[in-house]
Amino acid sequence: MGAGAKLAYVRVSTVEQNEGRQVEALSQYGIDRWYTEKVSGKNLDRPQLREMLAYAREGDTIYIHDWSRISRSTKDLLALVDELSERGIHLVSHHEGFDTSTPSGRLMLTVLGAINEFERMNLLERQREGIAIAKRAGKYKGRKRLEVADIAAVYRDWVTRHKSKAQLARENGISRPTLDKLLKEYEKKTIAAQKSEGAV
Repeated sequence: MGAGAKLAYVRVSTVEQNEGRQVEALSQYGIDRWYTEKVSGKNLDRPQLREMLAYAREGDTIYIHDWSRISRSTKDLLALVDELSERGIHLVSHHEGFDTSTPSGRLMLTVLGAINEFERMNLLERQREGIAIAKRAGKYKGRKRLEVADIAAVYRDWVTRHKSKAQLARENGISRPTLDKLLKEYEKKTIAAQKSEGAV
């Protein structure tokens, strides 16, 4: 293990939950800096986690109570560990006895990667089978196309600068990229129609 800083990341899902058990378990490692937050672990976009990753330097070690504290997704966990490994930062999970600075820890990562790939391939296969069954039954419609009730009014509000794209997207319950696509399609159709009328 390097002589870098010892950082601890503690997470509970809700404000009501108590992080005491995690803090007690990790205190034995002589932690230099603690990062604690009460948020969901559905993804890696968390304030304290981002702050810790920005602070961590080569030779540092990050301690967690168990894998689920830092990620609920095998894919996210592997991506995070890859990033840490490239930066020369170790990860230790107390509950699983997992340490990326050891040969057994690196072996465990290889196994995790294989499991993740197996799960991904199974998911894709189930999706393909489901689509094939739906097609045979005549029920597969493909992805639902997003529409706006009155695209002409939306286009007018945008062109006249009455409303911003962000406001229009929010009001219509669609994303900015989807709005951009719909506006371009409408503009193209409108120009084509005008040309057609002019040619008559």
